[in-house]
Amino acid sequence: MEAINVKRTTKGIQILLYVASFLVLTVGITLFFFSEKTDVYFSWTINPPLTAAFLGAGYLASFVTEILSARERVWARARVAVPGVWVFTTLTLIITLIHWDRFHFDSLVFITKAGTWVWLIIYVSVPIAMGIFWINQIKQPGENLSRKTTLPKWIRSILMGQGIIMLIMGGAMLLLPNTMIQYWPWKLSVLTSQAIGAWGAGIGVIVLHANWENDWDRLSPMMISYAVYGILQIVNIIRYPSILNWSSFSSILYTIFVVSICVIGTYGTIRTRNYLMD
Repeated sequence: MEAINVKRTTKGIQILLYVASFLVLTVGITLFFFSEKTDVYFSWTINPPLTAAFLGAGYLASFVTEILSARERVWARARVAVPGVWVFTTLTLIITLIHWDRFHFDSLVFITKAGTWVWLIIYVSVPIAMGIFWINQIKQPGENLSRKTTLPKWIRSILMGQGIIMLIMGGAMLLLPNTMIQYWPWKLSVLTSQAIGAWGAGIGVIVLHANWENDWDRLSPMMISYAVYGILQIVNIIRYPSILNWSSFSSILYTIFVVSICVIGTYGTIRTRNYLMD
């Protein structure tokens, strides 16, 4: 039974997460299902299409996190979405400004130009709005839920390892793109390296945050999203096997890592669902 004075999710956070979930869903559909049409349907042209599909998987998984977290009235069950999303959107805004010339701001195709300016508006407004609502949320009265069912040590160890790897790799791809491109399983540009790095940093924060929450009751949105992310990235490998450089050990490591995400996310989804039904 929940405490009467438990800290609730503010309407501002809920509304922002609902809006953000709709926005990432539209971007995710475009990138994942129209990976080879980014010259028309996206804010910048992405090659090879596996990169677009990779980014699309991140957006679709983020949709799951945000829509499910937006529905949570208790803050402890919703907050796992906020820090990671803020990190990702802030980094993506910085990347956009650095690589301004690569974006379709001057496209002669209306849908392409309009979509690019909408992209900029979103990535300027969302980090600012989320920062303001997040600070306001922290100031709200109430107590956090006590931890009811903590995660097994082996799950926490794996999450810790995955989160650290994604955070380090993400940071390296952001700060040292020319170096990291040489070791990535498929061909990247500086822009796409940094775009992938932003996802690595954002998801890494979410995974480490989940490890800190250490309670199945708080992690249903995150675990479902994590499973979706792993599944979609496996689908991408199956869709574009020839794009990966299988002569490089990095492709094998990447595949193993993606599968590990899928396994942990699926296990966590089953575990949280079983807990919620008890």
